[in-house]
Amino acid sequence: QVQLVESGGGLVQAGGSLRLSCAASGRTFSSYGMGWFRQAPGREREFVAGISGGGVSTTYADSVKGRFTISRDNAKKIIFLHMNSLKPEDTAVYYCAGSTNVLVSRTREVYYYWGQGTQVTVSS
Repeated sequence: QVQLVESGGGLVQAGGSLRLSCAASGRTFSSYGMGWFRQAPGREREFVAGISGGGVSTTYADSVKGRFTISRDNAKKIIFLHMNSLKPEDTAVYYCAGSTNVLVSRTREVYYYWGQGTQVTVSS
């Protein structure tokens, strides 16, 4: 069983930066591919970024590529989402997710564990 707790959300002006964190429980953290998703009001939850269990492979949604960076520290059982050049359209609740597969994935269906979400609001 894996529990995920996000932190680091908040209000930021357009062009600013935030770093989201996701702390995980569980003894085999490095066996899980991890990801970040987001959901804006009235919209479907969408993939943002993913990272493989070992941290070698990453993938990003086109909308955030070049602005966001996902990383992980397996020793501390934590993943990060560094968000730069934020835009108002990045406003959403951001969710950390854990897969039972060590590989990186963009597919929501492979993610079994979910955090409670953290709000990110970007003002124009």
